[in-house]
Amino acid sequence: MTNPGNRKKSTTRAKQEATDSVAPSIHHVHDYGYKILFSNVTIFRQLLETFVDQPWVKELDFSQAETVNHSFISKDYKKTESDIIYKLKLKNGKDAYIYVLLEFQSSVDRFISVRILNYLTSLYVSLMRSGQVKDKLPPVFPILLYNGDPKWTAPDNIADLIEHHHVLGDYGIGFKYLKIIENEYTHAHLLQIQNIVSTLFLTENHYRLEQLEKELIALFKKEDREAVSLFFNWFRVLAKDGRIAPSQYKAFEKIYTNITEVKHMFATAVNEKDKRLIKAGEARGEAKGEIKGEIKAIKKMAKQMKQKGYPISDIQEITGLPMEEIEKL
Repeated sequence: MTNPGNRKKSTTRAKQEATDSVAPSIHHVHDYGYKILFSNVTIFRQLLETFVDQPWVKELDFSQAETVNHSFISKDYKKTESDIIYKLKLKNGKDAYIYVLLEFQSSVDRFISVRILNYLTSLYVSLMRSGQVKDKLPPVFPILLYNGDPKWTAPDNIADLIEHHHVLGDYGIGFKYLKIIENEYTHAHLLQIQNIVSTLFLTENHYRLEQLEKELIALFKKEDREAVSLFFNWFRVLAKDGRIAPSQYKAFEKIYTNITEVKHMFATAVNEKDKRLIKAGEARGEAKGEIKGEIKAIKKMAKQMKQKGYPISDIQEITGLPMEEIEKL
């Protein structure tokens, strides 16, 4: 990962700071939105496979992933952070847990490793009390996801927080969490990834409306519909709470609506049978007119996208129109 240095505050972040004194609940709404996003298995899987460069990620069976409906966050931190716990299976059939702490405080907590360790031991105690542990404790992978503006400076190893830790030898506490620091990813790096999580990080740290429009187009082409809908709803929450301008939200809404409608029209009007009918000139009367009308609407949408500067390859993949026909629009 590369630190972007003295990056400018994102529009969303600036708006948040401007409203801190009058609407502290915005923090909670935004943080809860993050928790909803990462409670979706598709988005959670993207987080791990894209931003967690560890061999154990390849050992996880995401088809059996489920969230654990329990939080170990203390009351002192309820307003500033959330946690998510996933239970999955390893390839050997054994259980594994992933603990993700979503950190949203405006300042860096130097002793956060102590808190994360406390949450993990609380999880283990809960598993033992419920009778889910027979011989050995299951592995729990601790992850910190941080989206604040200040540079992350807290030690990720608890040993670095204990004075004269070396004198304890083998009896010293050994614990380290894996950190995902959003503001350490450059704009260029995130653009290369092109998934929901990278677009989320772009929105938080490198807010550029025109670029985000193109990223959303790419997401709608290839991502799971439910995951994209959740992501789009996150934008709706940002607009509702004043963290992005209503006009900018409407731009995202228009993209979402148009592409959804175009995909639906194309799937309905131009399936393989319809293509053969049109090509052979066998369609007659009202049915043929309806198909032509829907195709006309698709071409209109393609023309608008072309005028906005979207790549022809993107337009072709979304609308299904032939490349040469798009070039003529």
